Amino acid sequence: MSTTEQEIRLGKLTRREFRERMASGELAGCLIPVAAIEQHLEHLAMEHDWRSVGLVARAVAKRLAPRVLVAEGLMCGISEHHMRHPGTLTLSPGTFLGVLGDMIDSMARAGFRNIVVVNGHGGNIEPVRGTWDQFLRRFEGVNLHFLSYWETLSQADADELLQGGKRMPDDLPGHAQEFETSVALAKFAGNVRGGAVSDQLDRSPALATAEQGNEWFERVTERLANFIGEVIDGQRQSETPLFHP
Repeated sequence: MSTTEQEIRLGKLTRREFRERMASGELAGCLIPVAAIEQHLEHLAMEHDWRSVGLVARAVAKRLAPRVLVAEGLMCGISEHHMRHPGTLTLSPGTFLGVLGDMIDSMARAGFRNIVVVNGHGGNIEPVRGTWDQFLRRFEGVNLHFLSYWETLSQADADELLQGGKRMPDDLPGHAQEFETSVALAKFAGNVRGGAVSDQLDRSPALATAEQGNEWFERVTERLANFIGEVIDGQRQSETPLFHP
């Protein structure tokens, strides 16, 4: 298999390479990661959501290679509730949903009939869910899904792996707490400011370990790959809501 055939990032392909892979029938699905750049307490870099969802999406695409491509996604999300902490970036819900719709449209026009929006930020969920029926109607004929990567995890996972609180969604995924800090320690430790972990009111990040983070990452990517595998194999289909007669 050539390097081009192994490439899982759409942006790394030339137009000819993409055209040839699509025409061959090799490409069966597209992932669009979306997240946020926002405050993550005193100890995590603000890129955490974007960095983690990107790693998850690429790891999943590698498991399913060469059938899945990762499109360039949206690093900035809906984060108005974090704006009292300077440095946070936010989009208005209308802007976010408008750009997301255009990105889905671009991939549908490129020929993809299986598209999964992989979310890495909690603030994006309700605005998307509130309008998802409109997306499903707009893109009728596309097998279109929206899934936050931590939704692959269960209460049983929280009970087994979390050392502190085990509530979902308060502690799993939480926000910059044990779960997210452990993933950062495992996959991009340079984004964790060790001296600040205990220098804040929320002490739960101090319970995080890289070993725990690696286990979270393995479970998430395996289960998400299974979900997306079912999408591209036709075992999991989105349903277009009814139109008014």
